[in-house]
Parts: sequence; structure tokens; C-alpha cells
Amino acid sequence: MNNVLQFLSDNLVVLLGAPCMLTFLLFAWDKSLAHFNSRQRVPEAVLITLCILMGAFGALCAMVLFHHKTAKLHFRLLVPLLTIAQLAAIVIIQHYAL
Repeated sequence: MNNVLQFLSDNLVVLLGAPCMLTFLLFAWDKSLAHFNSRQRVPEAVLITLCILMGAFGALCAMVLFHHKTAKLHFRLLVPLLTIAQLAAIVIIQHYAL
């Protein structure tokens, strides 16, 4: 178990950076598609799934920066809660990996 926690701790930047960046970029892409009234948008289910898969911080940044999905109640509630939960998981992993 310690080996797994140590691996997660050692690779935290990569393991969290990739999903956060991908989520941020997809939120930005969806916002640009929305601006041009495109029919092909990123499905909300994809955005929420990426948030759940450790991309919530990227989504939160995109929501604040681009004012995207801020009118949707489920995004306004879910993204900050997932961000807090994921930050707590990071703290726990860091604590037990040391």
C-alpha cells in the first residue's frame, strides 16, 4: 500500500495536471463553440465525467475565466464540491505517502 501511495505522491503533478488541463481546454473549446452557435458542442456528460476524473480544478478555473457553465446549477454546485474533495484526497495522499 505504501508503494502505491508513494507512486501517487511522486507523480502527483502529472497525474493531476493532465486531467485538469484537458478539462480546462475542453471547457474553453466548448465556450468557443457556444460563442459561434455551433451545433457540435462538447456534451455536458463529458465535461462532468472529466471533472469527476480529477479535472475539477481545471473546470473551476475555466468557469471563472470564461464564465462558462456558470448558469447551470449542477455545474455551480458539483465543480466546487469536487474540487474540494479532490484537494482533500491530494492532502491525504501526501500525508500518508511521507
